[in-house]
Amino acid sequence: MLELYSCKYHESNVSLGDNEMVEFKVVINDTKSGKSHQVEVSGHHANSLIGKKIGDEVDGIFISLPGYKLEITGGTDKNGFPMRKDLPGMRRRRLLLTDSLGFHAKEKGLRMKKSIHGNTVSQNVVQINMCVTKFSSKPIEKILNLDGDKEKKEEAKEEQ
Repeated sequence: MLELYSCKYHESNVSLGDNEMVEFKVVINDTKSGKSHQVEVSGHHANSLIGKKIGDEVDGIFISLPGYKLEITGGTDKNGFPMRKDLPGMRRRRLLLTDSLGFHAKEKGLRMKKSIHGNTVSQNVVQINMCVTKFSSKPIEKILNLDGDKEKKEEAKEEQ
């Protein structure tokens, strides 16, 4: 069981000023094809993701995928610490972990204190992992123009 102690002064709502820009790298897992796609999200679309938790369903319009529904499955903060679903809040905490997310024991019974980020997306998060739950009529590759990138690469190889 995970026991947490929090102070009312450390947990606060994040409010961004006009001059602060948040940028996320969103990794989208396409469950039909088994491929993952990375998309950069910034501006007001990125600000709308702040405050969402792991397990929340997000409309694809925020990630430039209209018609899709995506579920947040995890992510990492700016220092590379993973987000954990059962740790509430927007900040990093040190937990005593057994073999689970964020720590994989090499021996049976080994426990270690590790830093883990909470389950809520904040401005300290750099990467957000998402999984497609509802598909659109158009494939992701066509919406993100990934087919055009492949054609450009093939043309560049032929010219050389």
